[in-house]
Amino acid sequence: MNYKEFVGQVQHRLEYAQFGQAVRATRAVLTTLGERLQEGEATDLASPLPMEIDRYLTEADHGQRFDYQEFLDRVAEREGVDRADANYHAQQLLAVVADVVPPGNIEKAHNQLPEDFDGLFELIETPEE
Repeated sequence: MNYKEFVGQVQHRLEYAQFGQAVRATRAVLTTLGERLQEGEATDLASPLPMEIDRYLTEADHGQRFDYQEFLDRVAEREGVDRADANYHAQQLLAVVADVVPPGNIEKAHNQLPEDFDGLFELIETPEE
């Protein structure tokens, strides 16, 4: 999947009229996720993504410790939306990422996060289920 296809999927899922809105949501969610993950997991998650997208994960200040509410606050602030929209956007974005990234990479990232992040992965179908 290339950059335009990826952002187009995000734009479609979030029902945004403009491409730029989808880019902003993508950057907000993946940068914040990159901050929460350890560098290795962020790199593993990013590697199958288009180059213009993977840098949001890989260039973040990795390994920060914060809970899911703080995650949502950061996404909301970066994207300029409220917390409910930030949650919805993060879930939808992870579902797009899961369409591109091998399930094992998603699972490793999920396993590294505390239980309160489980909601982030709600829309992703796992093979075990």
